[in-house]
Amino acid sequence: MTSVPSHAHNGPSTPAHLALIMDGNGRWAKSRGLPRVEGHRRGADSVRTAISCCIKYGVRYLTLYSFSSENWKRPAQEIDDLMGLLRRYLQSEIAELHKNGVRLRVIGDRTALSRDIISLIDDAEGLTKNNQTLDLIVALSYGGRAEIANAARRVAEDVAAGKIAIADIDEETVAAHLETVDIPDPDIMVRTSGEQRISNFLLWQMAYTEFVFLDTLWPDFSEKDFVQVISEFQRRERRFGGT
Repeated sequence: MTSVPSHAHNGPSTPAHLALIMDGNGRWAKSRGLPRVEGHRRGADSVRTAISCCIKYGVRYLTLYSFSSENWKRPAQEIDDLMGLLRRYLQSEIAELHKNGVRLRVIGDRTALSRDIISLIDDAEGLTKNNQTLDLIVALSYGGRAEIANAARRVAEDVAAGKIAIADIDEETVAAHLETVDIPDPDIMVRTSGEQRISNFLLWQMAYTEFVFLDTLWPDFSEKDFVQVISEFQRRERRFGGT
């Protein structure tokens, strides 16, 4: 495995924005005869690893797919377990994130979340809003198609209000109405656990993103895996449709 060269800390070869689908918590737990919630708990440790690696190697934006809009279809007990973990994470980790210069931002449909979790998110975003070491974007109750549909509705509202002419609607107009309006598109998307699909994640934003699929289950994700991802990115030639 190639190690990340030292110039990668601030050179063009380091991706500015890494998107992560954290997959395999359930399989990790099942293979050890443990309840699924234990896999999710261990997965939270891997989140810390990913954040510290982004800071160490100079990645500026990290987007985590933590809970999709489809995940609400899971068994009620598992959803309760996941929300409990989220609650504890927001209570116990934010001070450390803030100390390390991490700005927390949450995208997705908050209306489905409980009131106390929404309040914890609001507090965390407020506390960290001026931090500039790493933007940690958490996709929570999130779906890419829903985000695009919501953007289309907001564009239509602006047209109806006379703010935008129909003839002036272009890709930039749509992008300006997405939840990621001031965040650069991901340079690289990583999915763990061997699955090779994007599962309704950042559909608009990942038009030219490099994809890397790791066999590692998310609770086993390590700095070694992170370095492998950065090295793979550095080997890719990105043409964005050109030659």
